Amino acid sequence: MRSVIRQFIVLQAPAERLFEMYLDAQAHGSITGGEVTVSDQDGSEFRAFGGQLSGTTLAVIKPRQIVQSWRSVAFKPDNPDSTLILSFTAEGNAGRIDLVHLDVPAHDYESVKAGWEKYYWTPWRAYLQQS
Repeated sequence: MRSVIRQFIVLQAPAERLFEMYLDAQAHGSITGGEVTVSDQDGSEFRAFGGQLSGTTLAVIKPRQIVQSWRSVAFKPDNPDSTLILSFTAEGNAGRIDLVHLDVPAHDYESVKAGWEKYYWTPWRAYLQQS
């Protein structure tokens, strides 16, 4: 059976700005506190947290959706990449991010699920409050 992580967050910035921040290596790194390689080009390499996360940007539908292959260093060599889908929509003056993360291996599922809040949502909220 496929594993599915579903989460959403509403952040106090326009959805288009959140989309741009995720795809901007400097902003993404400022939010997460780690080195990031990311691009809005289909087929480009994605790396975050100094290589702890890696993958490929598979599709970018500006300014609404990002699809990436994704894996953490905790994935076993024979585990296929998971698929991350981020969708950005307006919610009043704020922006909403809907996350669907497919096929995270069972041994890393709970860590990845909790990691979205710990390493992305909480720091992103704090970053926006400071800017």
